[in-house]
Amino acid sequence: MMSSVSSTILPYETQQNRPSLMTRTAMRISRSRWFTFLRRVFHYQNGPSSSSSELGSNPFNSSTWMGLELVALVVQITSTTLTLAISKSERPIWPMRIWVAGYDIACVLNLLLLCGRYHQIHVTTHRDVLSDLEQQRYNNGDASLQKRAHLMNKCRSSLELFFAMWFVMGNVWAFDSRFGSFQEAPKLNILCIILLSWNAICYSFPFLLFLLLCCIVPLISTFLGYNMNMGSNAKGASEDQISQIPSWRYKQVHDHHALDHCNHKDCSQTFINEDQECCICLNKYKDKEEVRQLPCFHLFHKKCVDQWLRIISCCPLCKQGLQR
Repeated sequence: MMSSVSSTILPYETQQNRPSLMTRTAMRISRSRWFTFLRRVFHYQNGPSSSSSELGSNPFNSSTWMGLELVALVVQITSTTLTLAISKSERPIWPMRIWVAGYDIACVLNLLLLCGRYHQIHVTTHRDVLSDLEQQRYNNGDASLQKRAHLMNKCRSSLELFFAMWFVMGNVWAFDSRFGSFQEAPKLNILCIILLSWNAICYSFPFLLFLLLCCIVPLISTFLGYNMNMGSNAKGASEDQISQIPSWRYKQVHDHHALDHCNHKDCSQTFINEDQECCICLNKYKDKEEVRQLPCFHLFHKKCVDQWLRIISCCPLCKQGLQR
């Protein structure tokens, strides 16, 4: 009887307590892959230095990120090479052609380093599934692999230093009025402005990430009452999962003898032990309050546990998931 009544009124209760459009949008964003990746990058950059030594924990070593790096480098190399080829007749005042050519060569070297990084990660991952004999053969070459990795790190640091110095020189030459040559070399000037803008965005990425996760996201979370930093695709429960959990209005027991005359099913849905309270809000249950019982038979206020399950799909007490 009680289960049929609860299933009848459940759709209306779900619509009534359905989160707003802005909250649902924030939930989708917080559970998206790109937002999860940005949180990983932020925690990796601001976490302990020991985590950076683990190759698998570095989000910049993921195949997705390295694929994006590959696309960006190929686009830059192609655009700079084509622009240098079609702008032979242009005569810029300052050595703009030298700057573009140096940038192109550095991108090619960076592409080679990216291929080396991918090979290193692939070999390190592949070693976990090798046989004992092949594992021993790879262990004999650990010294050479470590030297190669150390050399790659040095080359990568040198390239980053070169890009930083080249970026400063490009800004001085491109935006100094004494070297203004847009009329004589429009293609080279446009390419330089695009490359300098792209590098400015890359260099400001840590600051923009800090601004997003430490300023904008907390303000949105406070305004909506939903913690976006805790939401993820694996933790939060969907509205359909929450709506399938039984709920009813609480009925407080005043007569202790009534517990002896009820069957087990009715007691599990209607009667609650005295002085019980919701562990989320720490308030005692009152008559006719909406409550919800999880598959682990723990009871909570409906509004409290619904908000909890949208963030983490497990019981606040026993940590059991919704799927038994």
